[in-house]
Amino acid sequence: MSFDTLGLTPDLLTRVAEQGYTAPTPIQTEAIPHVLRGRDLMGLAQTGTGKTAAFGLPLVQLLNAAGRRPAPKSAKALILAPTRELARQISDTLNGFLAQTRLNTAMVVGGTSINAQVKRMSRGTDILVATPGRLLDLLDRRAIDLGQTQFLVLDEADQMLDMGFIHALRRIAGLLPRKRQTLLFSATMPKQMAEIAAAYLTDPVRVEVAPPGRAADKIAQSVHFVPQGEKSALLKELLSGHPNQLALVFSRTKHGAERLMKSLVAAGFAADSIHGNKNQNQRDRALAAFRQGRTRVLVATDVAARGIDIPEVRHVYNYDLPNVAENYVHRIGRTARAGAHGAAIAFCTKDEMGALRDIEKVMGRGIEVAGGTPWAVEPPRKQQAQKRGNGGGGRRRSRSRSGGQRKAA
Repeated sequence: MSFDTLGLTPDLLTRVAEQGYTAPTPIQTEAIPHVLRGRDLMGLAQTGTGKTAAFGLPLVQLLNAAGRRPAPKSAKALILAPTRELARQISDTLNGFLAQTRLNTAMVVGGTSINAQVKRMSRGTDILVATPGRLLDLLDRRAIDLGQTQFLVLDEADQMLDMGFIHALRRIAGLLPRKRQTLLFSATMPKQMAEIAAAYLTDPVRVEVAPPGRAADKIAQSVHFVPQGEKSALLKELLSGHPNQLALVFSRTKHGAERLMKSLVAAGFAADSIHGNKNQNQRDRALAAFRQGRTRVLVATDVAARGIDIPEVRHVYNYDLPNVAENYVHRIGRTARAGAHGAAIAFCTKDEMGALRDIEKVMGRGIEVAGGTPWAVEPPRKQQAQKRGNGGGGRRRSRSRSGGQRKAA
């Protein structure tokens, strides 16, 4: 399969080649023809599979063919993303497709000057890439008018739901014309996502190129069972084993991420951090240094889980397991990008055994044990009482079953 079989114009095919694209990914192959035909679409695919180009290429072609210039304060297409990093990644990718066209993009995200964004939107834009919170800020100021927006893209929609943007999405969608083309892309399919699709999409075609929650096949996953106090030493030991490769380390909290980063720097690692307490310029500088290899280790919270598209990342460490199992999939999707191989290493304390079980359930498989012994965890008290009531001598039996070996099939 090649891009020239998908219905793209010769000029756009030239720009695709200039951007280094050689062959379409499965989500691009399946989605692009449907979008070009004007269909609403629900695209389900794991992270790192090329979803941005799957909606970006046909969107650029359709807008370019329309030829109308945007009115002041308006946007002909709106792309919503959950994080600033992902919004910037989308904007950068789209700009690569816009050479030799009259189309332009604007980005509206938090952490940067809202006055500059108001000024930029006063001229209107063809494609607006935005995070929901900042978009609502500009709507409240009457700096943006969505009444002429003909295309709506919800990228990483499940993450937007996880971050509590459901009410923002409902309000924003209500400001767009009913007659529009809507594209929804997601890595997982929680129950609420079906409700969103039913409310905002019209007779959508569903494209699914990988089961929801499935990690890339080229990611080698493993778990170390380790006490909380020994995590830092283990991380430094493992990082020392690949000093010249990029590693992304996920911490559950902002303060934990900053503390861990400083510990790594003190131990001689070229490390930086990215989290919600960093302003946009700090986050941009940290990502740029990481992308250029000047920083080898980047410690992050889930705010960055979907916004880092750096093919050279070879290792993802879940220093703390996520509270939401699906976020594990998004985290490890930062490696094995664009067909490369990668490794995902998880640390699991006794208190995190429940989180590990939830992750394995979402993944549909066990994670190979690389170190330590699975923790024996007491079942909930209600279960214990039921087992004793059934005369099963429940406590001993449940302990023997609770921490069984977790090997990949």
